Amino acid sequence: MSIATALVRSHLARTELVHEAVESALDRAGLHYANAVLLFLSDHYAQEPNAALHEAARVAGCLQIDGCCAAGLFTESDQAMGEPAAAAMVFGGDIQLRHAMPGDAPVLSFAAPGGLDLSWLESGEARFGAIASDSDGQGPFRVWSSGRVQASGHCSLTFTGTRLRIGLTQGARPLSEPRPITRVIGHDIMAVGGKLALGSLAQALPQLGRAIDGMPLHLFMAGILHGAPEHALAEGRYQLLPILSANPDNGVVTVPAQLAEGDQLFWAVRQAEAAEQELRALLDRLGSETLEPPAFGLFFPCLGRGPGFYGGEDRDLALITERYPGLPLIGFYGNGEIARLNGMNRLLQYSAVLGLGYC
Repeated sequence: MSIATALVRSHLARTELVHEAVESALDRAGLHYANAVLLFLSDHYAQEPNAALHEAARVAGCLQIDGCCAAGLFTESDQAMGEPAAAAMVFGGDIQLRHAMPGDAPVLSFAAPGGLDLSWLESGEARFGAIASDSDGQGPFRVWSSGRVQASGHCSLTFTGTRLRIGLTQGARPLSEPRPITRVIGHDIMAVGGKLALGSLAQALPQLGRAIDGMPLHLFMAGILHGAPEHALAEGRYQLLPILSANPDNGVVTVPAQLAEGDQLFWAVRQAEAAEQELRALLDRLGSETLEPPAFGLFFPCLGRGPGFYGGEDRDLALITERYPGLPLIGFYGNGEIARLNGMNRLLQYSAVLGLGYC
């Protein structure tokens, strides 16, 4: 096997962790050097990651060191959350990783929150990836490519020598049928289907009735359809937006996107059971496209969809490793997910993006 991973943790963010992670991954892959390394570091390295990047390049014997910092890292066999850690995936054989050029697709994409340039995100290439994260949302955030921290705050990468299949799961259960937004100003949804927005949401929550006080808004989402409304929910042609606030005095619901009158909206709830079922369906769908087993996996779930969401165990990781035992897998919990949806690259929340590589 010319692909392998390793994750190393400690009480201190030392370059020795990076050395050990890359060296262990090389040993597991049976390689003396790597063509490329995906390297994810805990946010403890974000202040000054250059020494860690130089060490990774030295041990791997290559300059193609790509990745970012994040609050939580994982491989197929280990996880680290809130502690100094380094996770590495090394590639050998015919697989190469390089800076993406126009026309390359799909494009593995990482960005810092401050480096999320919409013209970059929405460019023609089909992107997948995630946004760097940290434990308190304050930064600094770092993204690197070819062994160097990127001043732009983002990077675009493409694989050669492998084929990628990309899937997206948004993991929420619809609570209502889509209805047109009938009044909106910017981010403030005032009316849906002719009813006050908050009243429409409350009506969709039979478990809470119409009571507004104490409503756990962080679990509820506004879903916006893309394309023709017919079969949009079944085909996954929608984007879920978190609810930032709900005003019981005027019935306004605020979301982090500018919407328009006529947009089709449905209410949804973030639910562990629904998320698990949707990931199972995604794995079935990706697996049905070929009888060939994947050679590696890249997984980017939202920071809000980790072990805490599932009550202590990350069921996403468990499902992937159950489906593909021994599959080299690497990823991190991000501040947002990047995926192609209805012909456009989009920034998503509370979702998970899976890429499977085939040789």
